[in-house]
Amino acid sequence: MSSQVVPALPRPFSSNLDLWREKNDGLVGQARQLTKDSRSSLRRQQLAQDTLEGFGELLLTLQGLPAAVPALPLELTIICNYIILRASLAQDFTEDLSQDVQRGLERVLETQNQLGPKSQPRLRELWDSVLSASSLLPELLPALHCLASLQAVLWMSTDHLGDLTSLLQTLNGSQTEDLLVLLKSWNPPAQKSLAPLMLQDAEGLRDVLLTSFACRQGLQELVTGSLSRAQRSLHEAASGVCPPSVLVQVYTALGTCLRQMGNPQRALLYLTEALKVGVACALPLLEASRVYRQLGDTAAELDSLGLLVEALSATHSSETLKLFIEVELLLPQPDPASPLYCGTQSQAKHLLASRCLQTGRAADAAEHYLDLLAMLLGSSEPRLSPPTSSPGSCLPELYLEAAAALIQAGRALDALTVCEELLSRTSSLLPKTSSLWENARKRTKELPYCPIWVSATHLLQGQAWSKLKAQKEALSDFSQCLELVFRVLPKDKQGAGSTCEQKCSSDVALQQLQVTALISRGLEWVASGQDNKALRDFLLSVQICPGNRDGSFYLLQTLKRLDRKNEAIAFWREAQTQQPQEEAAWSLPLYLETCLSWIRPPNCEVFLEEFGTALLESCDL
Repeated sequence: MSSQVVPALPRPFSSNLDLWREKNDGLVGQARQLTKDSRSSLRRQQLAQDTLEGFGELLLTLQGLPAAVPALPLELTIICNYIILRASLAQDFTEDLSQDVQRGLERVLETQNQLGPKSQPRLRELWDSVLSASSLLPELLPALHCLASLQAVLWMSTDHLGDLTSLLQTLNGSQTEDLLVLLKSWNPPAQKSLAPLMLQDAEGLRDVLLTSFACRQGLQELVTGSLSRAQRSLHEAASGVCPPSVLVQVYTALGTCLRQMGNPQRALLYLTEALKVGVACALPLLEASRVYRQLGDTAAELDSLGLLVEALSATHSSETLKLFIEVELLLPQPDPASPLYCGTQSQAKHLLASRCLQTGRAADAAEHYLDLLAMLLGSSEPRLSPPTSSPGSCLPELYLEAAAALIQAGRALDALTVCEELLSRTSSLLPKTSSLWENARKRTKELPYCPIWVSATHLLQGQAWSKLKAQKEALSDFSQCLELVFRVLPKDKQGAGSTCEQKCSSDVALQQLQVTALISRGLEWVASGQDNKALRDFLLSVQICPGNRDGSFYLLQTLKRLDRKNEAIAFWREAQTQQPQEEAAWSLPLYLETCLSWIRPPNCEVFLEEFGTALLESCDL
């Protein structure tokens, strides 16, 4: 690069340049002092805004004059300081920041007589033109590299990685397309001691970019299942300029990698390190609960979830004023489907309650569900919305799970209270006429969830009455459940010939709800000595879901009790030709899984095997 003789400045311009530089340096010092200031957060925020306006006014003054080579280092420095402070205060990168970068590049090209009046090149082309200019002053390079680092930040934040790679290739004189290698090999020129002050220099911003990209890449590789590569990228991130909150994410992600690779003990070591950092404890606690679940340590899993709820309930009021571009600003918020999505306190409470219910801790589950409902109802009016793919259930399903937990815990009366509350919120939303029911059945984009919630509520009420030995009330609720569920179920999926292997899991849930209600009502008929009525319900349950072991068990038992041996033999032989249900493939709501567990007969397989053996022996005779 050839050197250029700088023309002597006119005295007034030279004097003004010194004043402008002093003002820039004063504003930088003022901003740095604010990070240590003990005044209130609101006051410091106002002073930082005043500092930003100071940079803006200074920039307008310089850019109101013709571009001049001697003033460019100061002008580019002020542009950098303005962008850094504005992005930091907003904690966001707006489109007009790119325009500030573009204006700086255009000013450089104006001094080189390379910018035509009508040309409107893209930013990438502007950078190629500026960096290929042979007459750039060495004094300009530190500021230009700082501007390039801010351009890299903006392109990384918007996922313009191709443009970012091209820029770094030009800066490094390298052709590799490995962005991590380009960032590591980029060596920005050091700022001279007499140069205008910068809030962050190019080297510091490069370190932020390097850690951010390594972390982003590692998290993306974790999500896509490239676990070995994710480990390498995350180790790279941890070894760089890694703020505590980011270090917690990195250690947690490494723990997730190791858990998914089948090494839960090493995963726990990284999660312990994440907790030792002392900030953002929720994320490693959530991952720890997954590790303990994999290890089969239920007590430790539930302890972790309990601590997670406490961690998310704590209010963290940050008094730290962010005046620099940091790694966190370049990391996207985790998607709800991501293993690094921590969720809210209510979602954590729901996870704790549901795991207690699933692991047989019904009393604890019941208390957690009641706390959760109180929490949700006390915050804001929840919507009765259909379930989505996001974590957590909608409010009606939480009511149903709470009722199931209360029944399981022996609190049938409390379960009835919860069910009555849910019915008061949902019954009015049911279709009022047969034509509306027909329209509900024809909907293809979403299931008419409200009738399912109401019918499931009647199912749980029936179970609660059954626990209380109130047969009349139990039969009434089971019958109301069946009436509703038959209305909602499409006619072409009712009766004999349909199977439980539906394309949509909601169809499976609907049919399982139907089968559960039929078997539950059948058991009430049996308890009241009305085997013939029970037989009809058990028979209908196996017609709806051929291969259903529970329905087959109760049907055969009832036929045997009624001494209808030939029908029992005929049914058993037909059942041998049917495939058993693939229960592992189902995705049923937790409240329905719990109800199914109540009607699941003990020693079902033994009974069916013994029945078959006895049948074969009678045939031999």
